[in-house]
Amino acid sequence: MLVRLRKYNFLFSELVKRDFKKKYKRTILGMMWSVIGPLLQLLVMSLVFTQIFGRNTPHYTIYLFAGNLVFSYFKESTNGGMSALMSNSSVITKINVPKYMFLLSKNVSSLINFFLTLCVFFIFCIFDHITFSLNFLMLIYPIFVLLVFNIGVGMILSALYIMFRDIQYLYDIFTLLLMYLSAIFYNIDTYPQNIQYLFYLNPVYVIIRYIRIVVIDGRLPAFSFHLLAAAYALLALAMGALMYKKLNYKFVYYM
Repeated sequence: MLVRLRKYNFLFSELVKRDFKKKYKRTILGMMWSVIGPLLQLLVMSLVFTQIFGRNTPHYTIYLFAGNLVFSYFKESTNGGMSALMSNSSVITKINVPKYMFLLSKNVSSLINFFLTLCVFFIFCIFDHITFSLNFLMLIYPIFVLLVFNIGVGMILSALYIMFRDIQYLYDIFTLLLMYLSAIFYNIDTYPQNIQYLFYLNPVYVIIRYIRIVVIDGRLPAFSFHLLAAAYALLALAMGALMYKKLNYKFVYYM
């Protein structure tokens, strides 16, 4: 894959630029919406949930920001990945290029937006008197795992979307449900231990929890936590790659 991607390096870079520019086309603030959007969501959620869930949660604004940051990146990346092939059908049906390039370009564009918001997240950490340590360097791990997971889910969704257009409506409902199951604005410590374990069946929550442990608790998660996050990412990527391999010849026909 990397060898073929290097071969089409120019096309890939142009796709990334196009996706990034297209998102903010004809907007006054342009790229600033990458930061303003998540901040407005954080403001609304803070106003609504602080008095309900934030009283007994240390650094609740950071707790809320971490959850919203990860979930927003996951949603944007996978939604973009789902439509990556169909939105480029005019190119795919005429030129023989690796189809995963269009998916990867969407993910890189979403990753740029994520890093812009992450910078603001760190500024919030400073104002909330969060102590920075060398453990923060390990944030690279959950971010990379989430990137791989998003690519895998995007591959699955883009393949399904070509075959079944209804998947976009079902996925909207699914992501809404997933948001409430990711403990973005509430703490799972109030639940019994057996219920808390069920949250770890949610890959997005695992990444959110990892970042909260590093940033708020100031420590690294257990090694088993690292393995669980990696397992979800590799499983999603393997499933996505398998679907692309099996359905690749059908993509052009259904477009």
